[in-house]
Amino acid sequence: MWEWLLAEWTQVLGFATGAICVWLAGRRNVWNYPVGIANNVVLFLVFVGAGLYATATLQIVYLLMGVHGWWRWTRGAEQSRSFVVRTPRKAWPWLALAAVVGTVVLVWVLTSFTDSQVAIADAATTAASLVAQYMLNRKWIENWFVWIGVDIAFVALSVVAGLWVIAALYLLFIGLCVIGYRSWRHVAVAEREADVVPA
Repeated sequence: MWEWLLAEWTQVLGFATGAICVWLAGRRNVWNYPVGIANNVVLFLVFVGAGLYATATLQIVYLLMGVHGWWRWTRGAEQSRSFVVRTPRKAWPWLALAAVVGTVVLVWVLTSFTDSQVAIADAATTAASLVAQYMLNRKWIENWFVWIGVDIAFVALSVVAGLWVIAALYLLFIGLCVIGYRSWRHVAVAEREADVVPA
């Protein structure tokens, strides 16, 4: 009984911290990173309990990338330039390659060393999530499209794993990502207009 209650409340805490994190990212608020780090710790426990080992490991990587993103937004290159930029064209092939290679490596790890029943889906969503997080850290506006795709997949994966609260969280994430994209796009348009010098 107590274990069930703990598992449910852990999902609820993951839901709350995750929703706040994405909402803050959509508002271009650097506090999305510390809240996201707290979310990573909670979701690590949730996913280990559900046997989603790649997704659980992803939370550790997210935590490290969260520290990296926090630094970039406050001290790094992104701190000293315009907030929102488009993903460079030359970056897309490398991002796609990273997602494919990451998926292949994780499928091998999961099928070789764990009892995962959803290795391909777990690996693919994990690899795509890392790509999306990297893009967010760089303030590339198209990160929101990648996140939406990842969140749709995570809804299905969470339902299969019986994590109904987490599935609802990812549904909420989809809506927050749409809002985040529209907010970032508004900023990008305003910045372009401000750069126009009157004749």
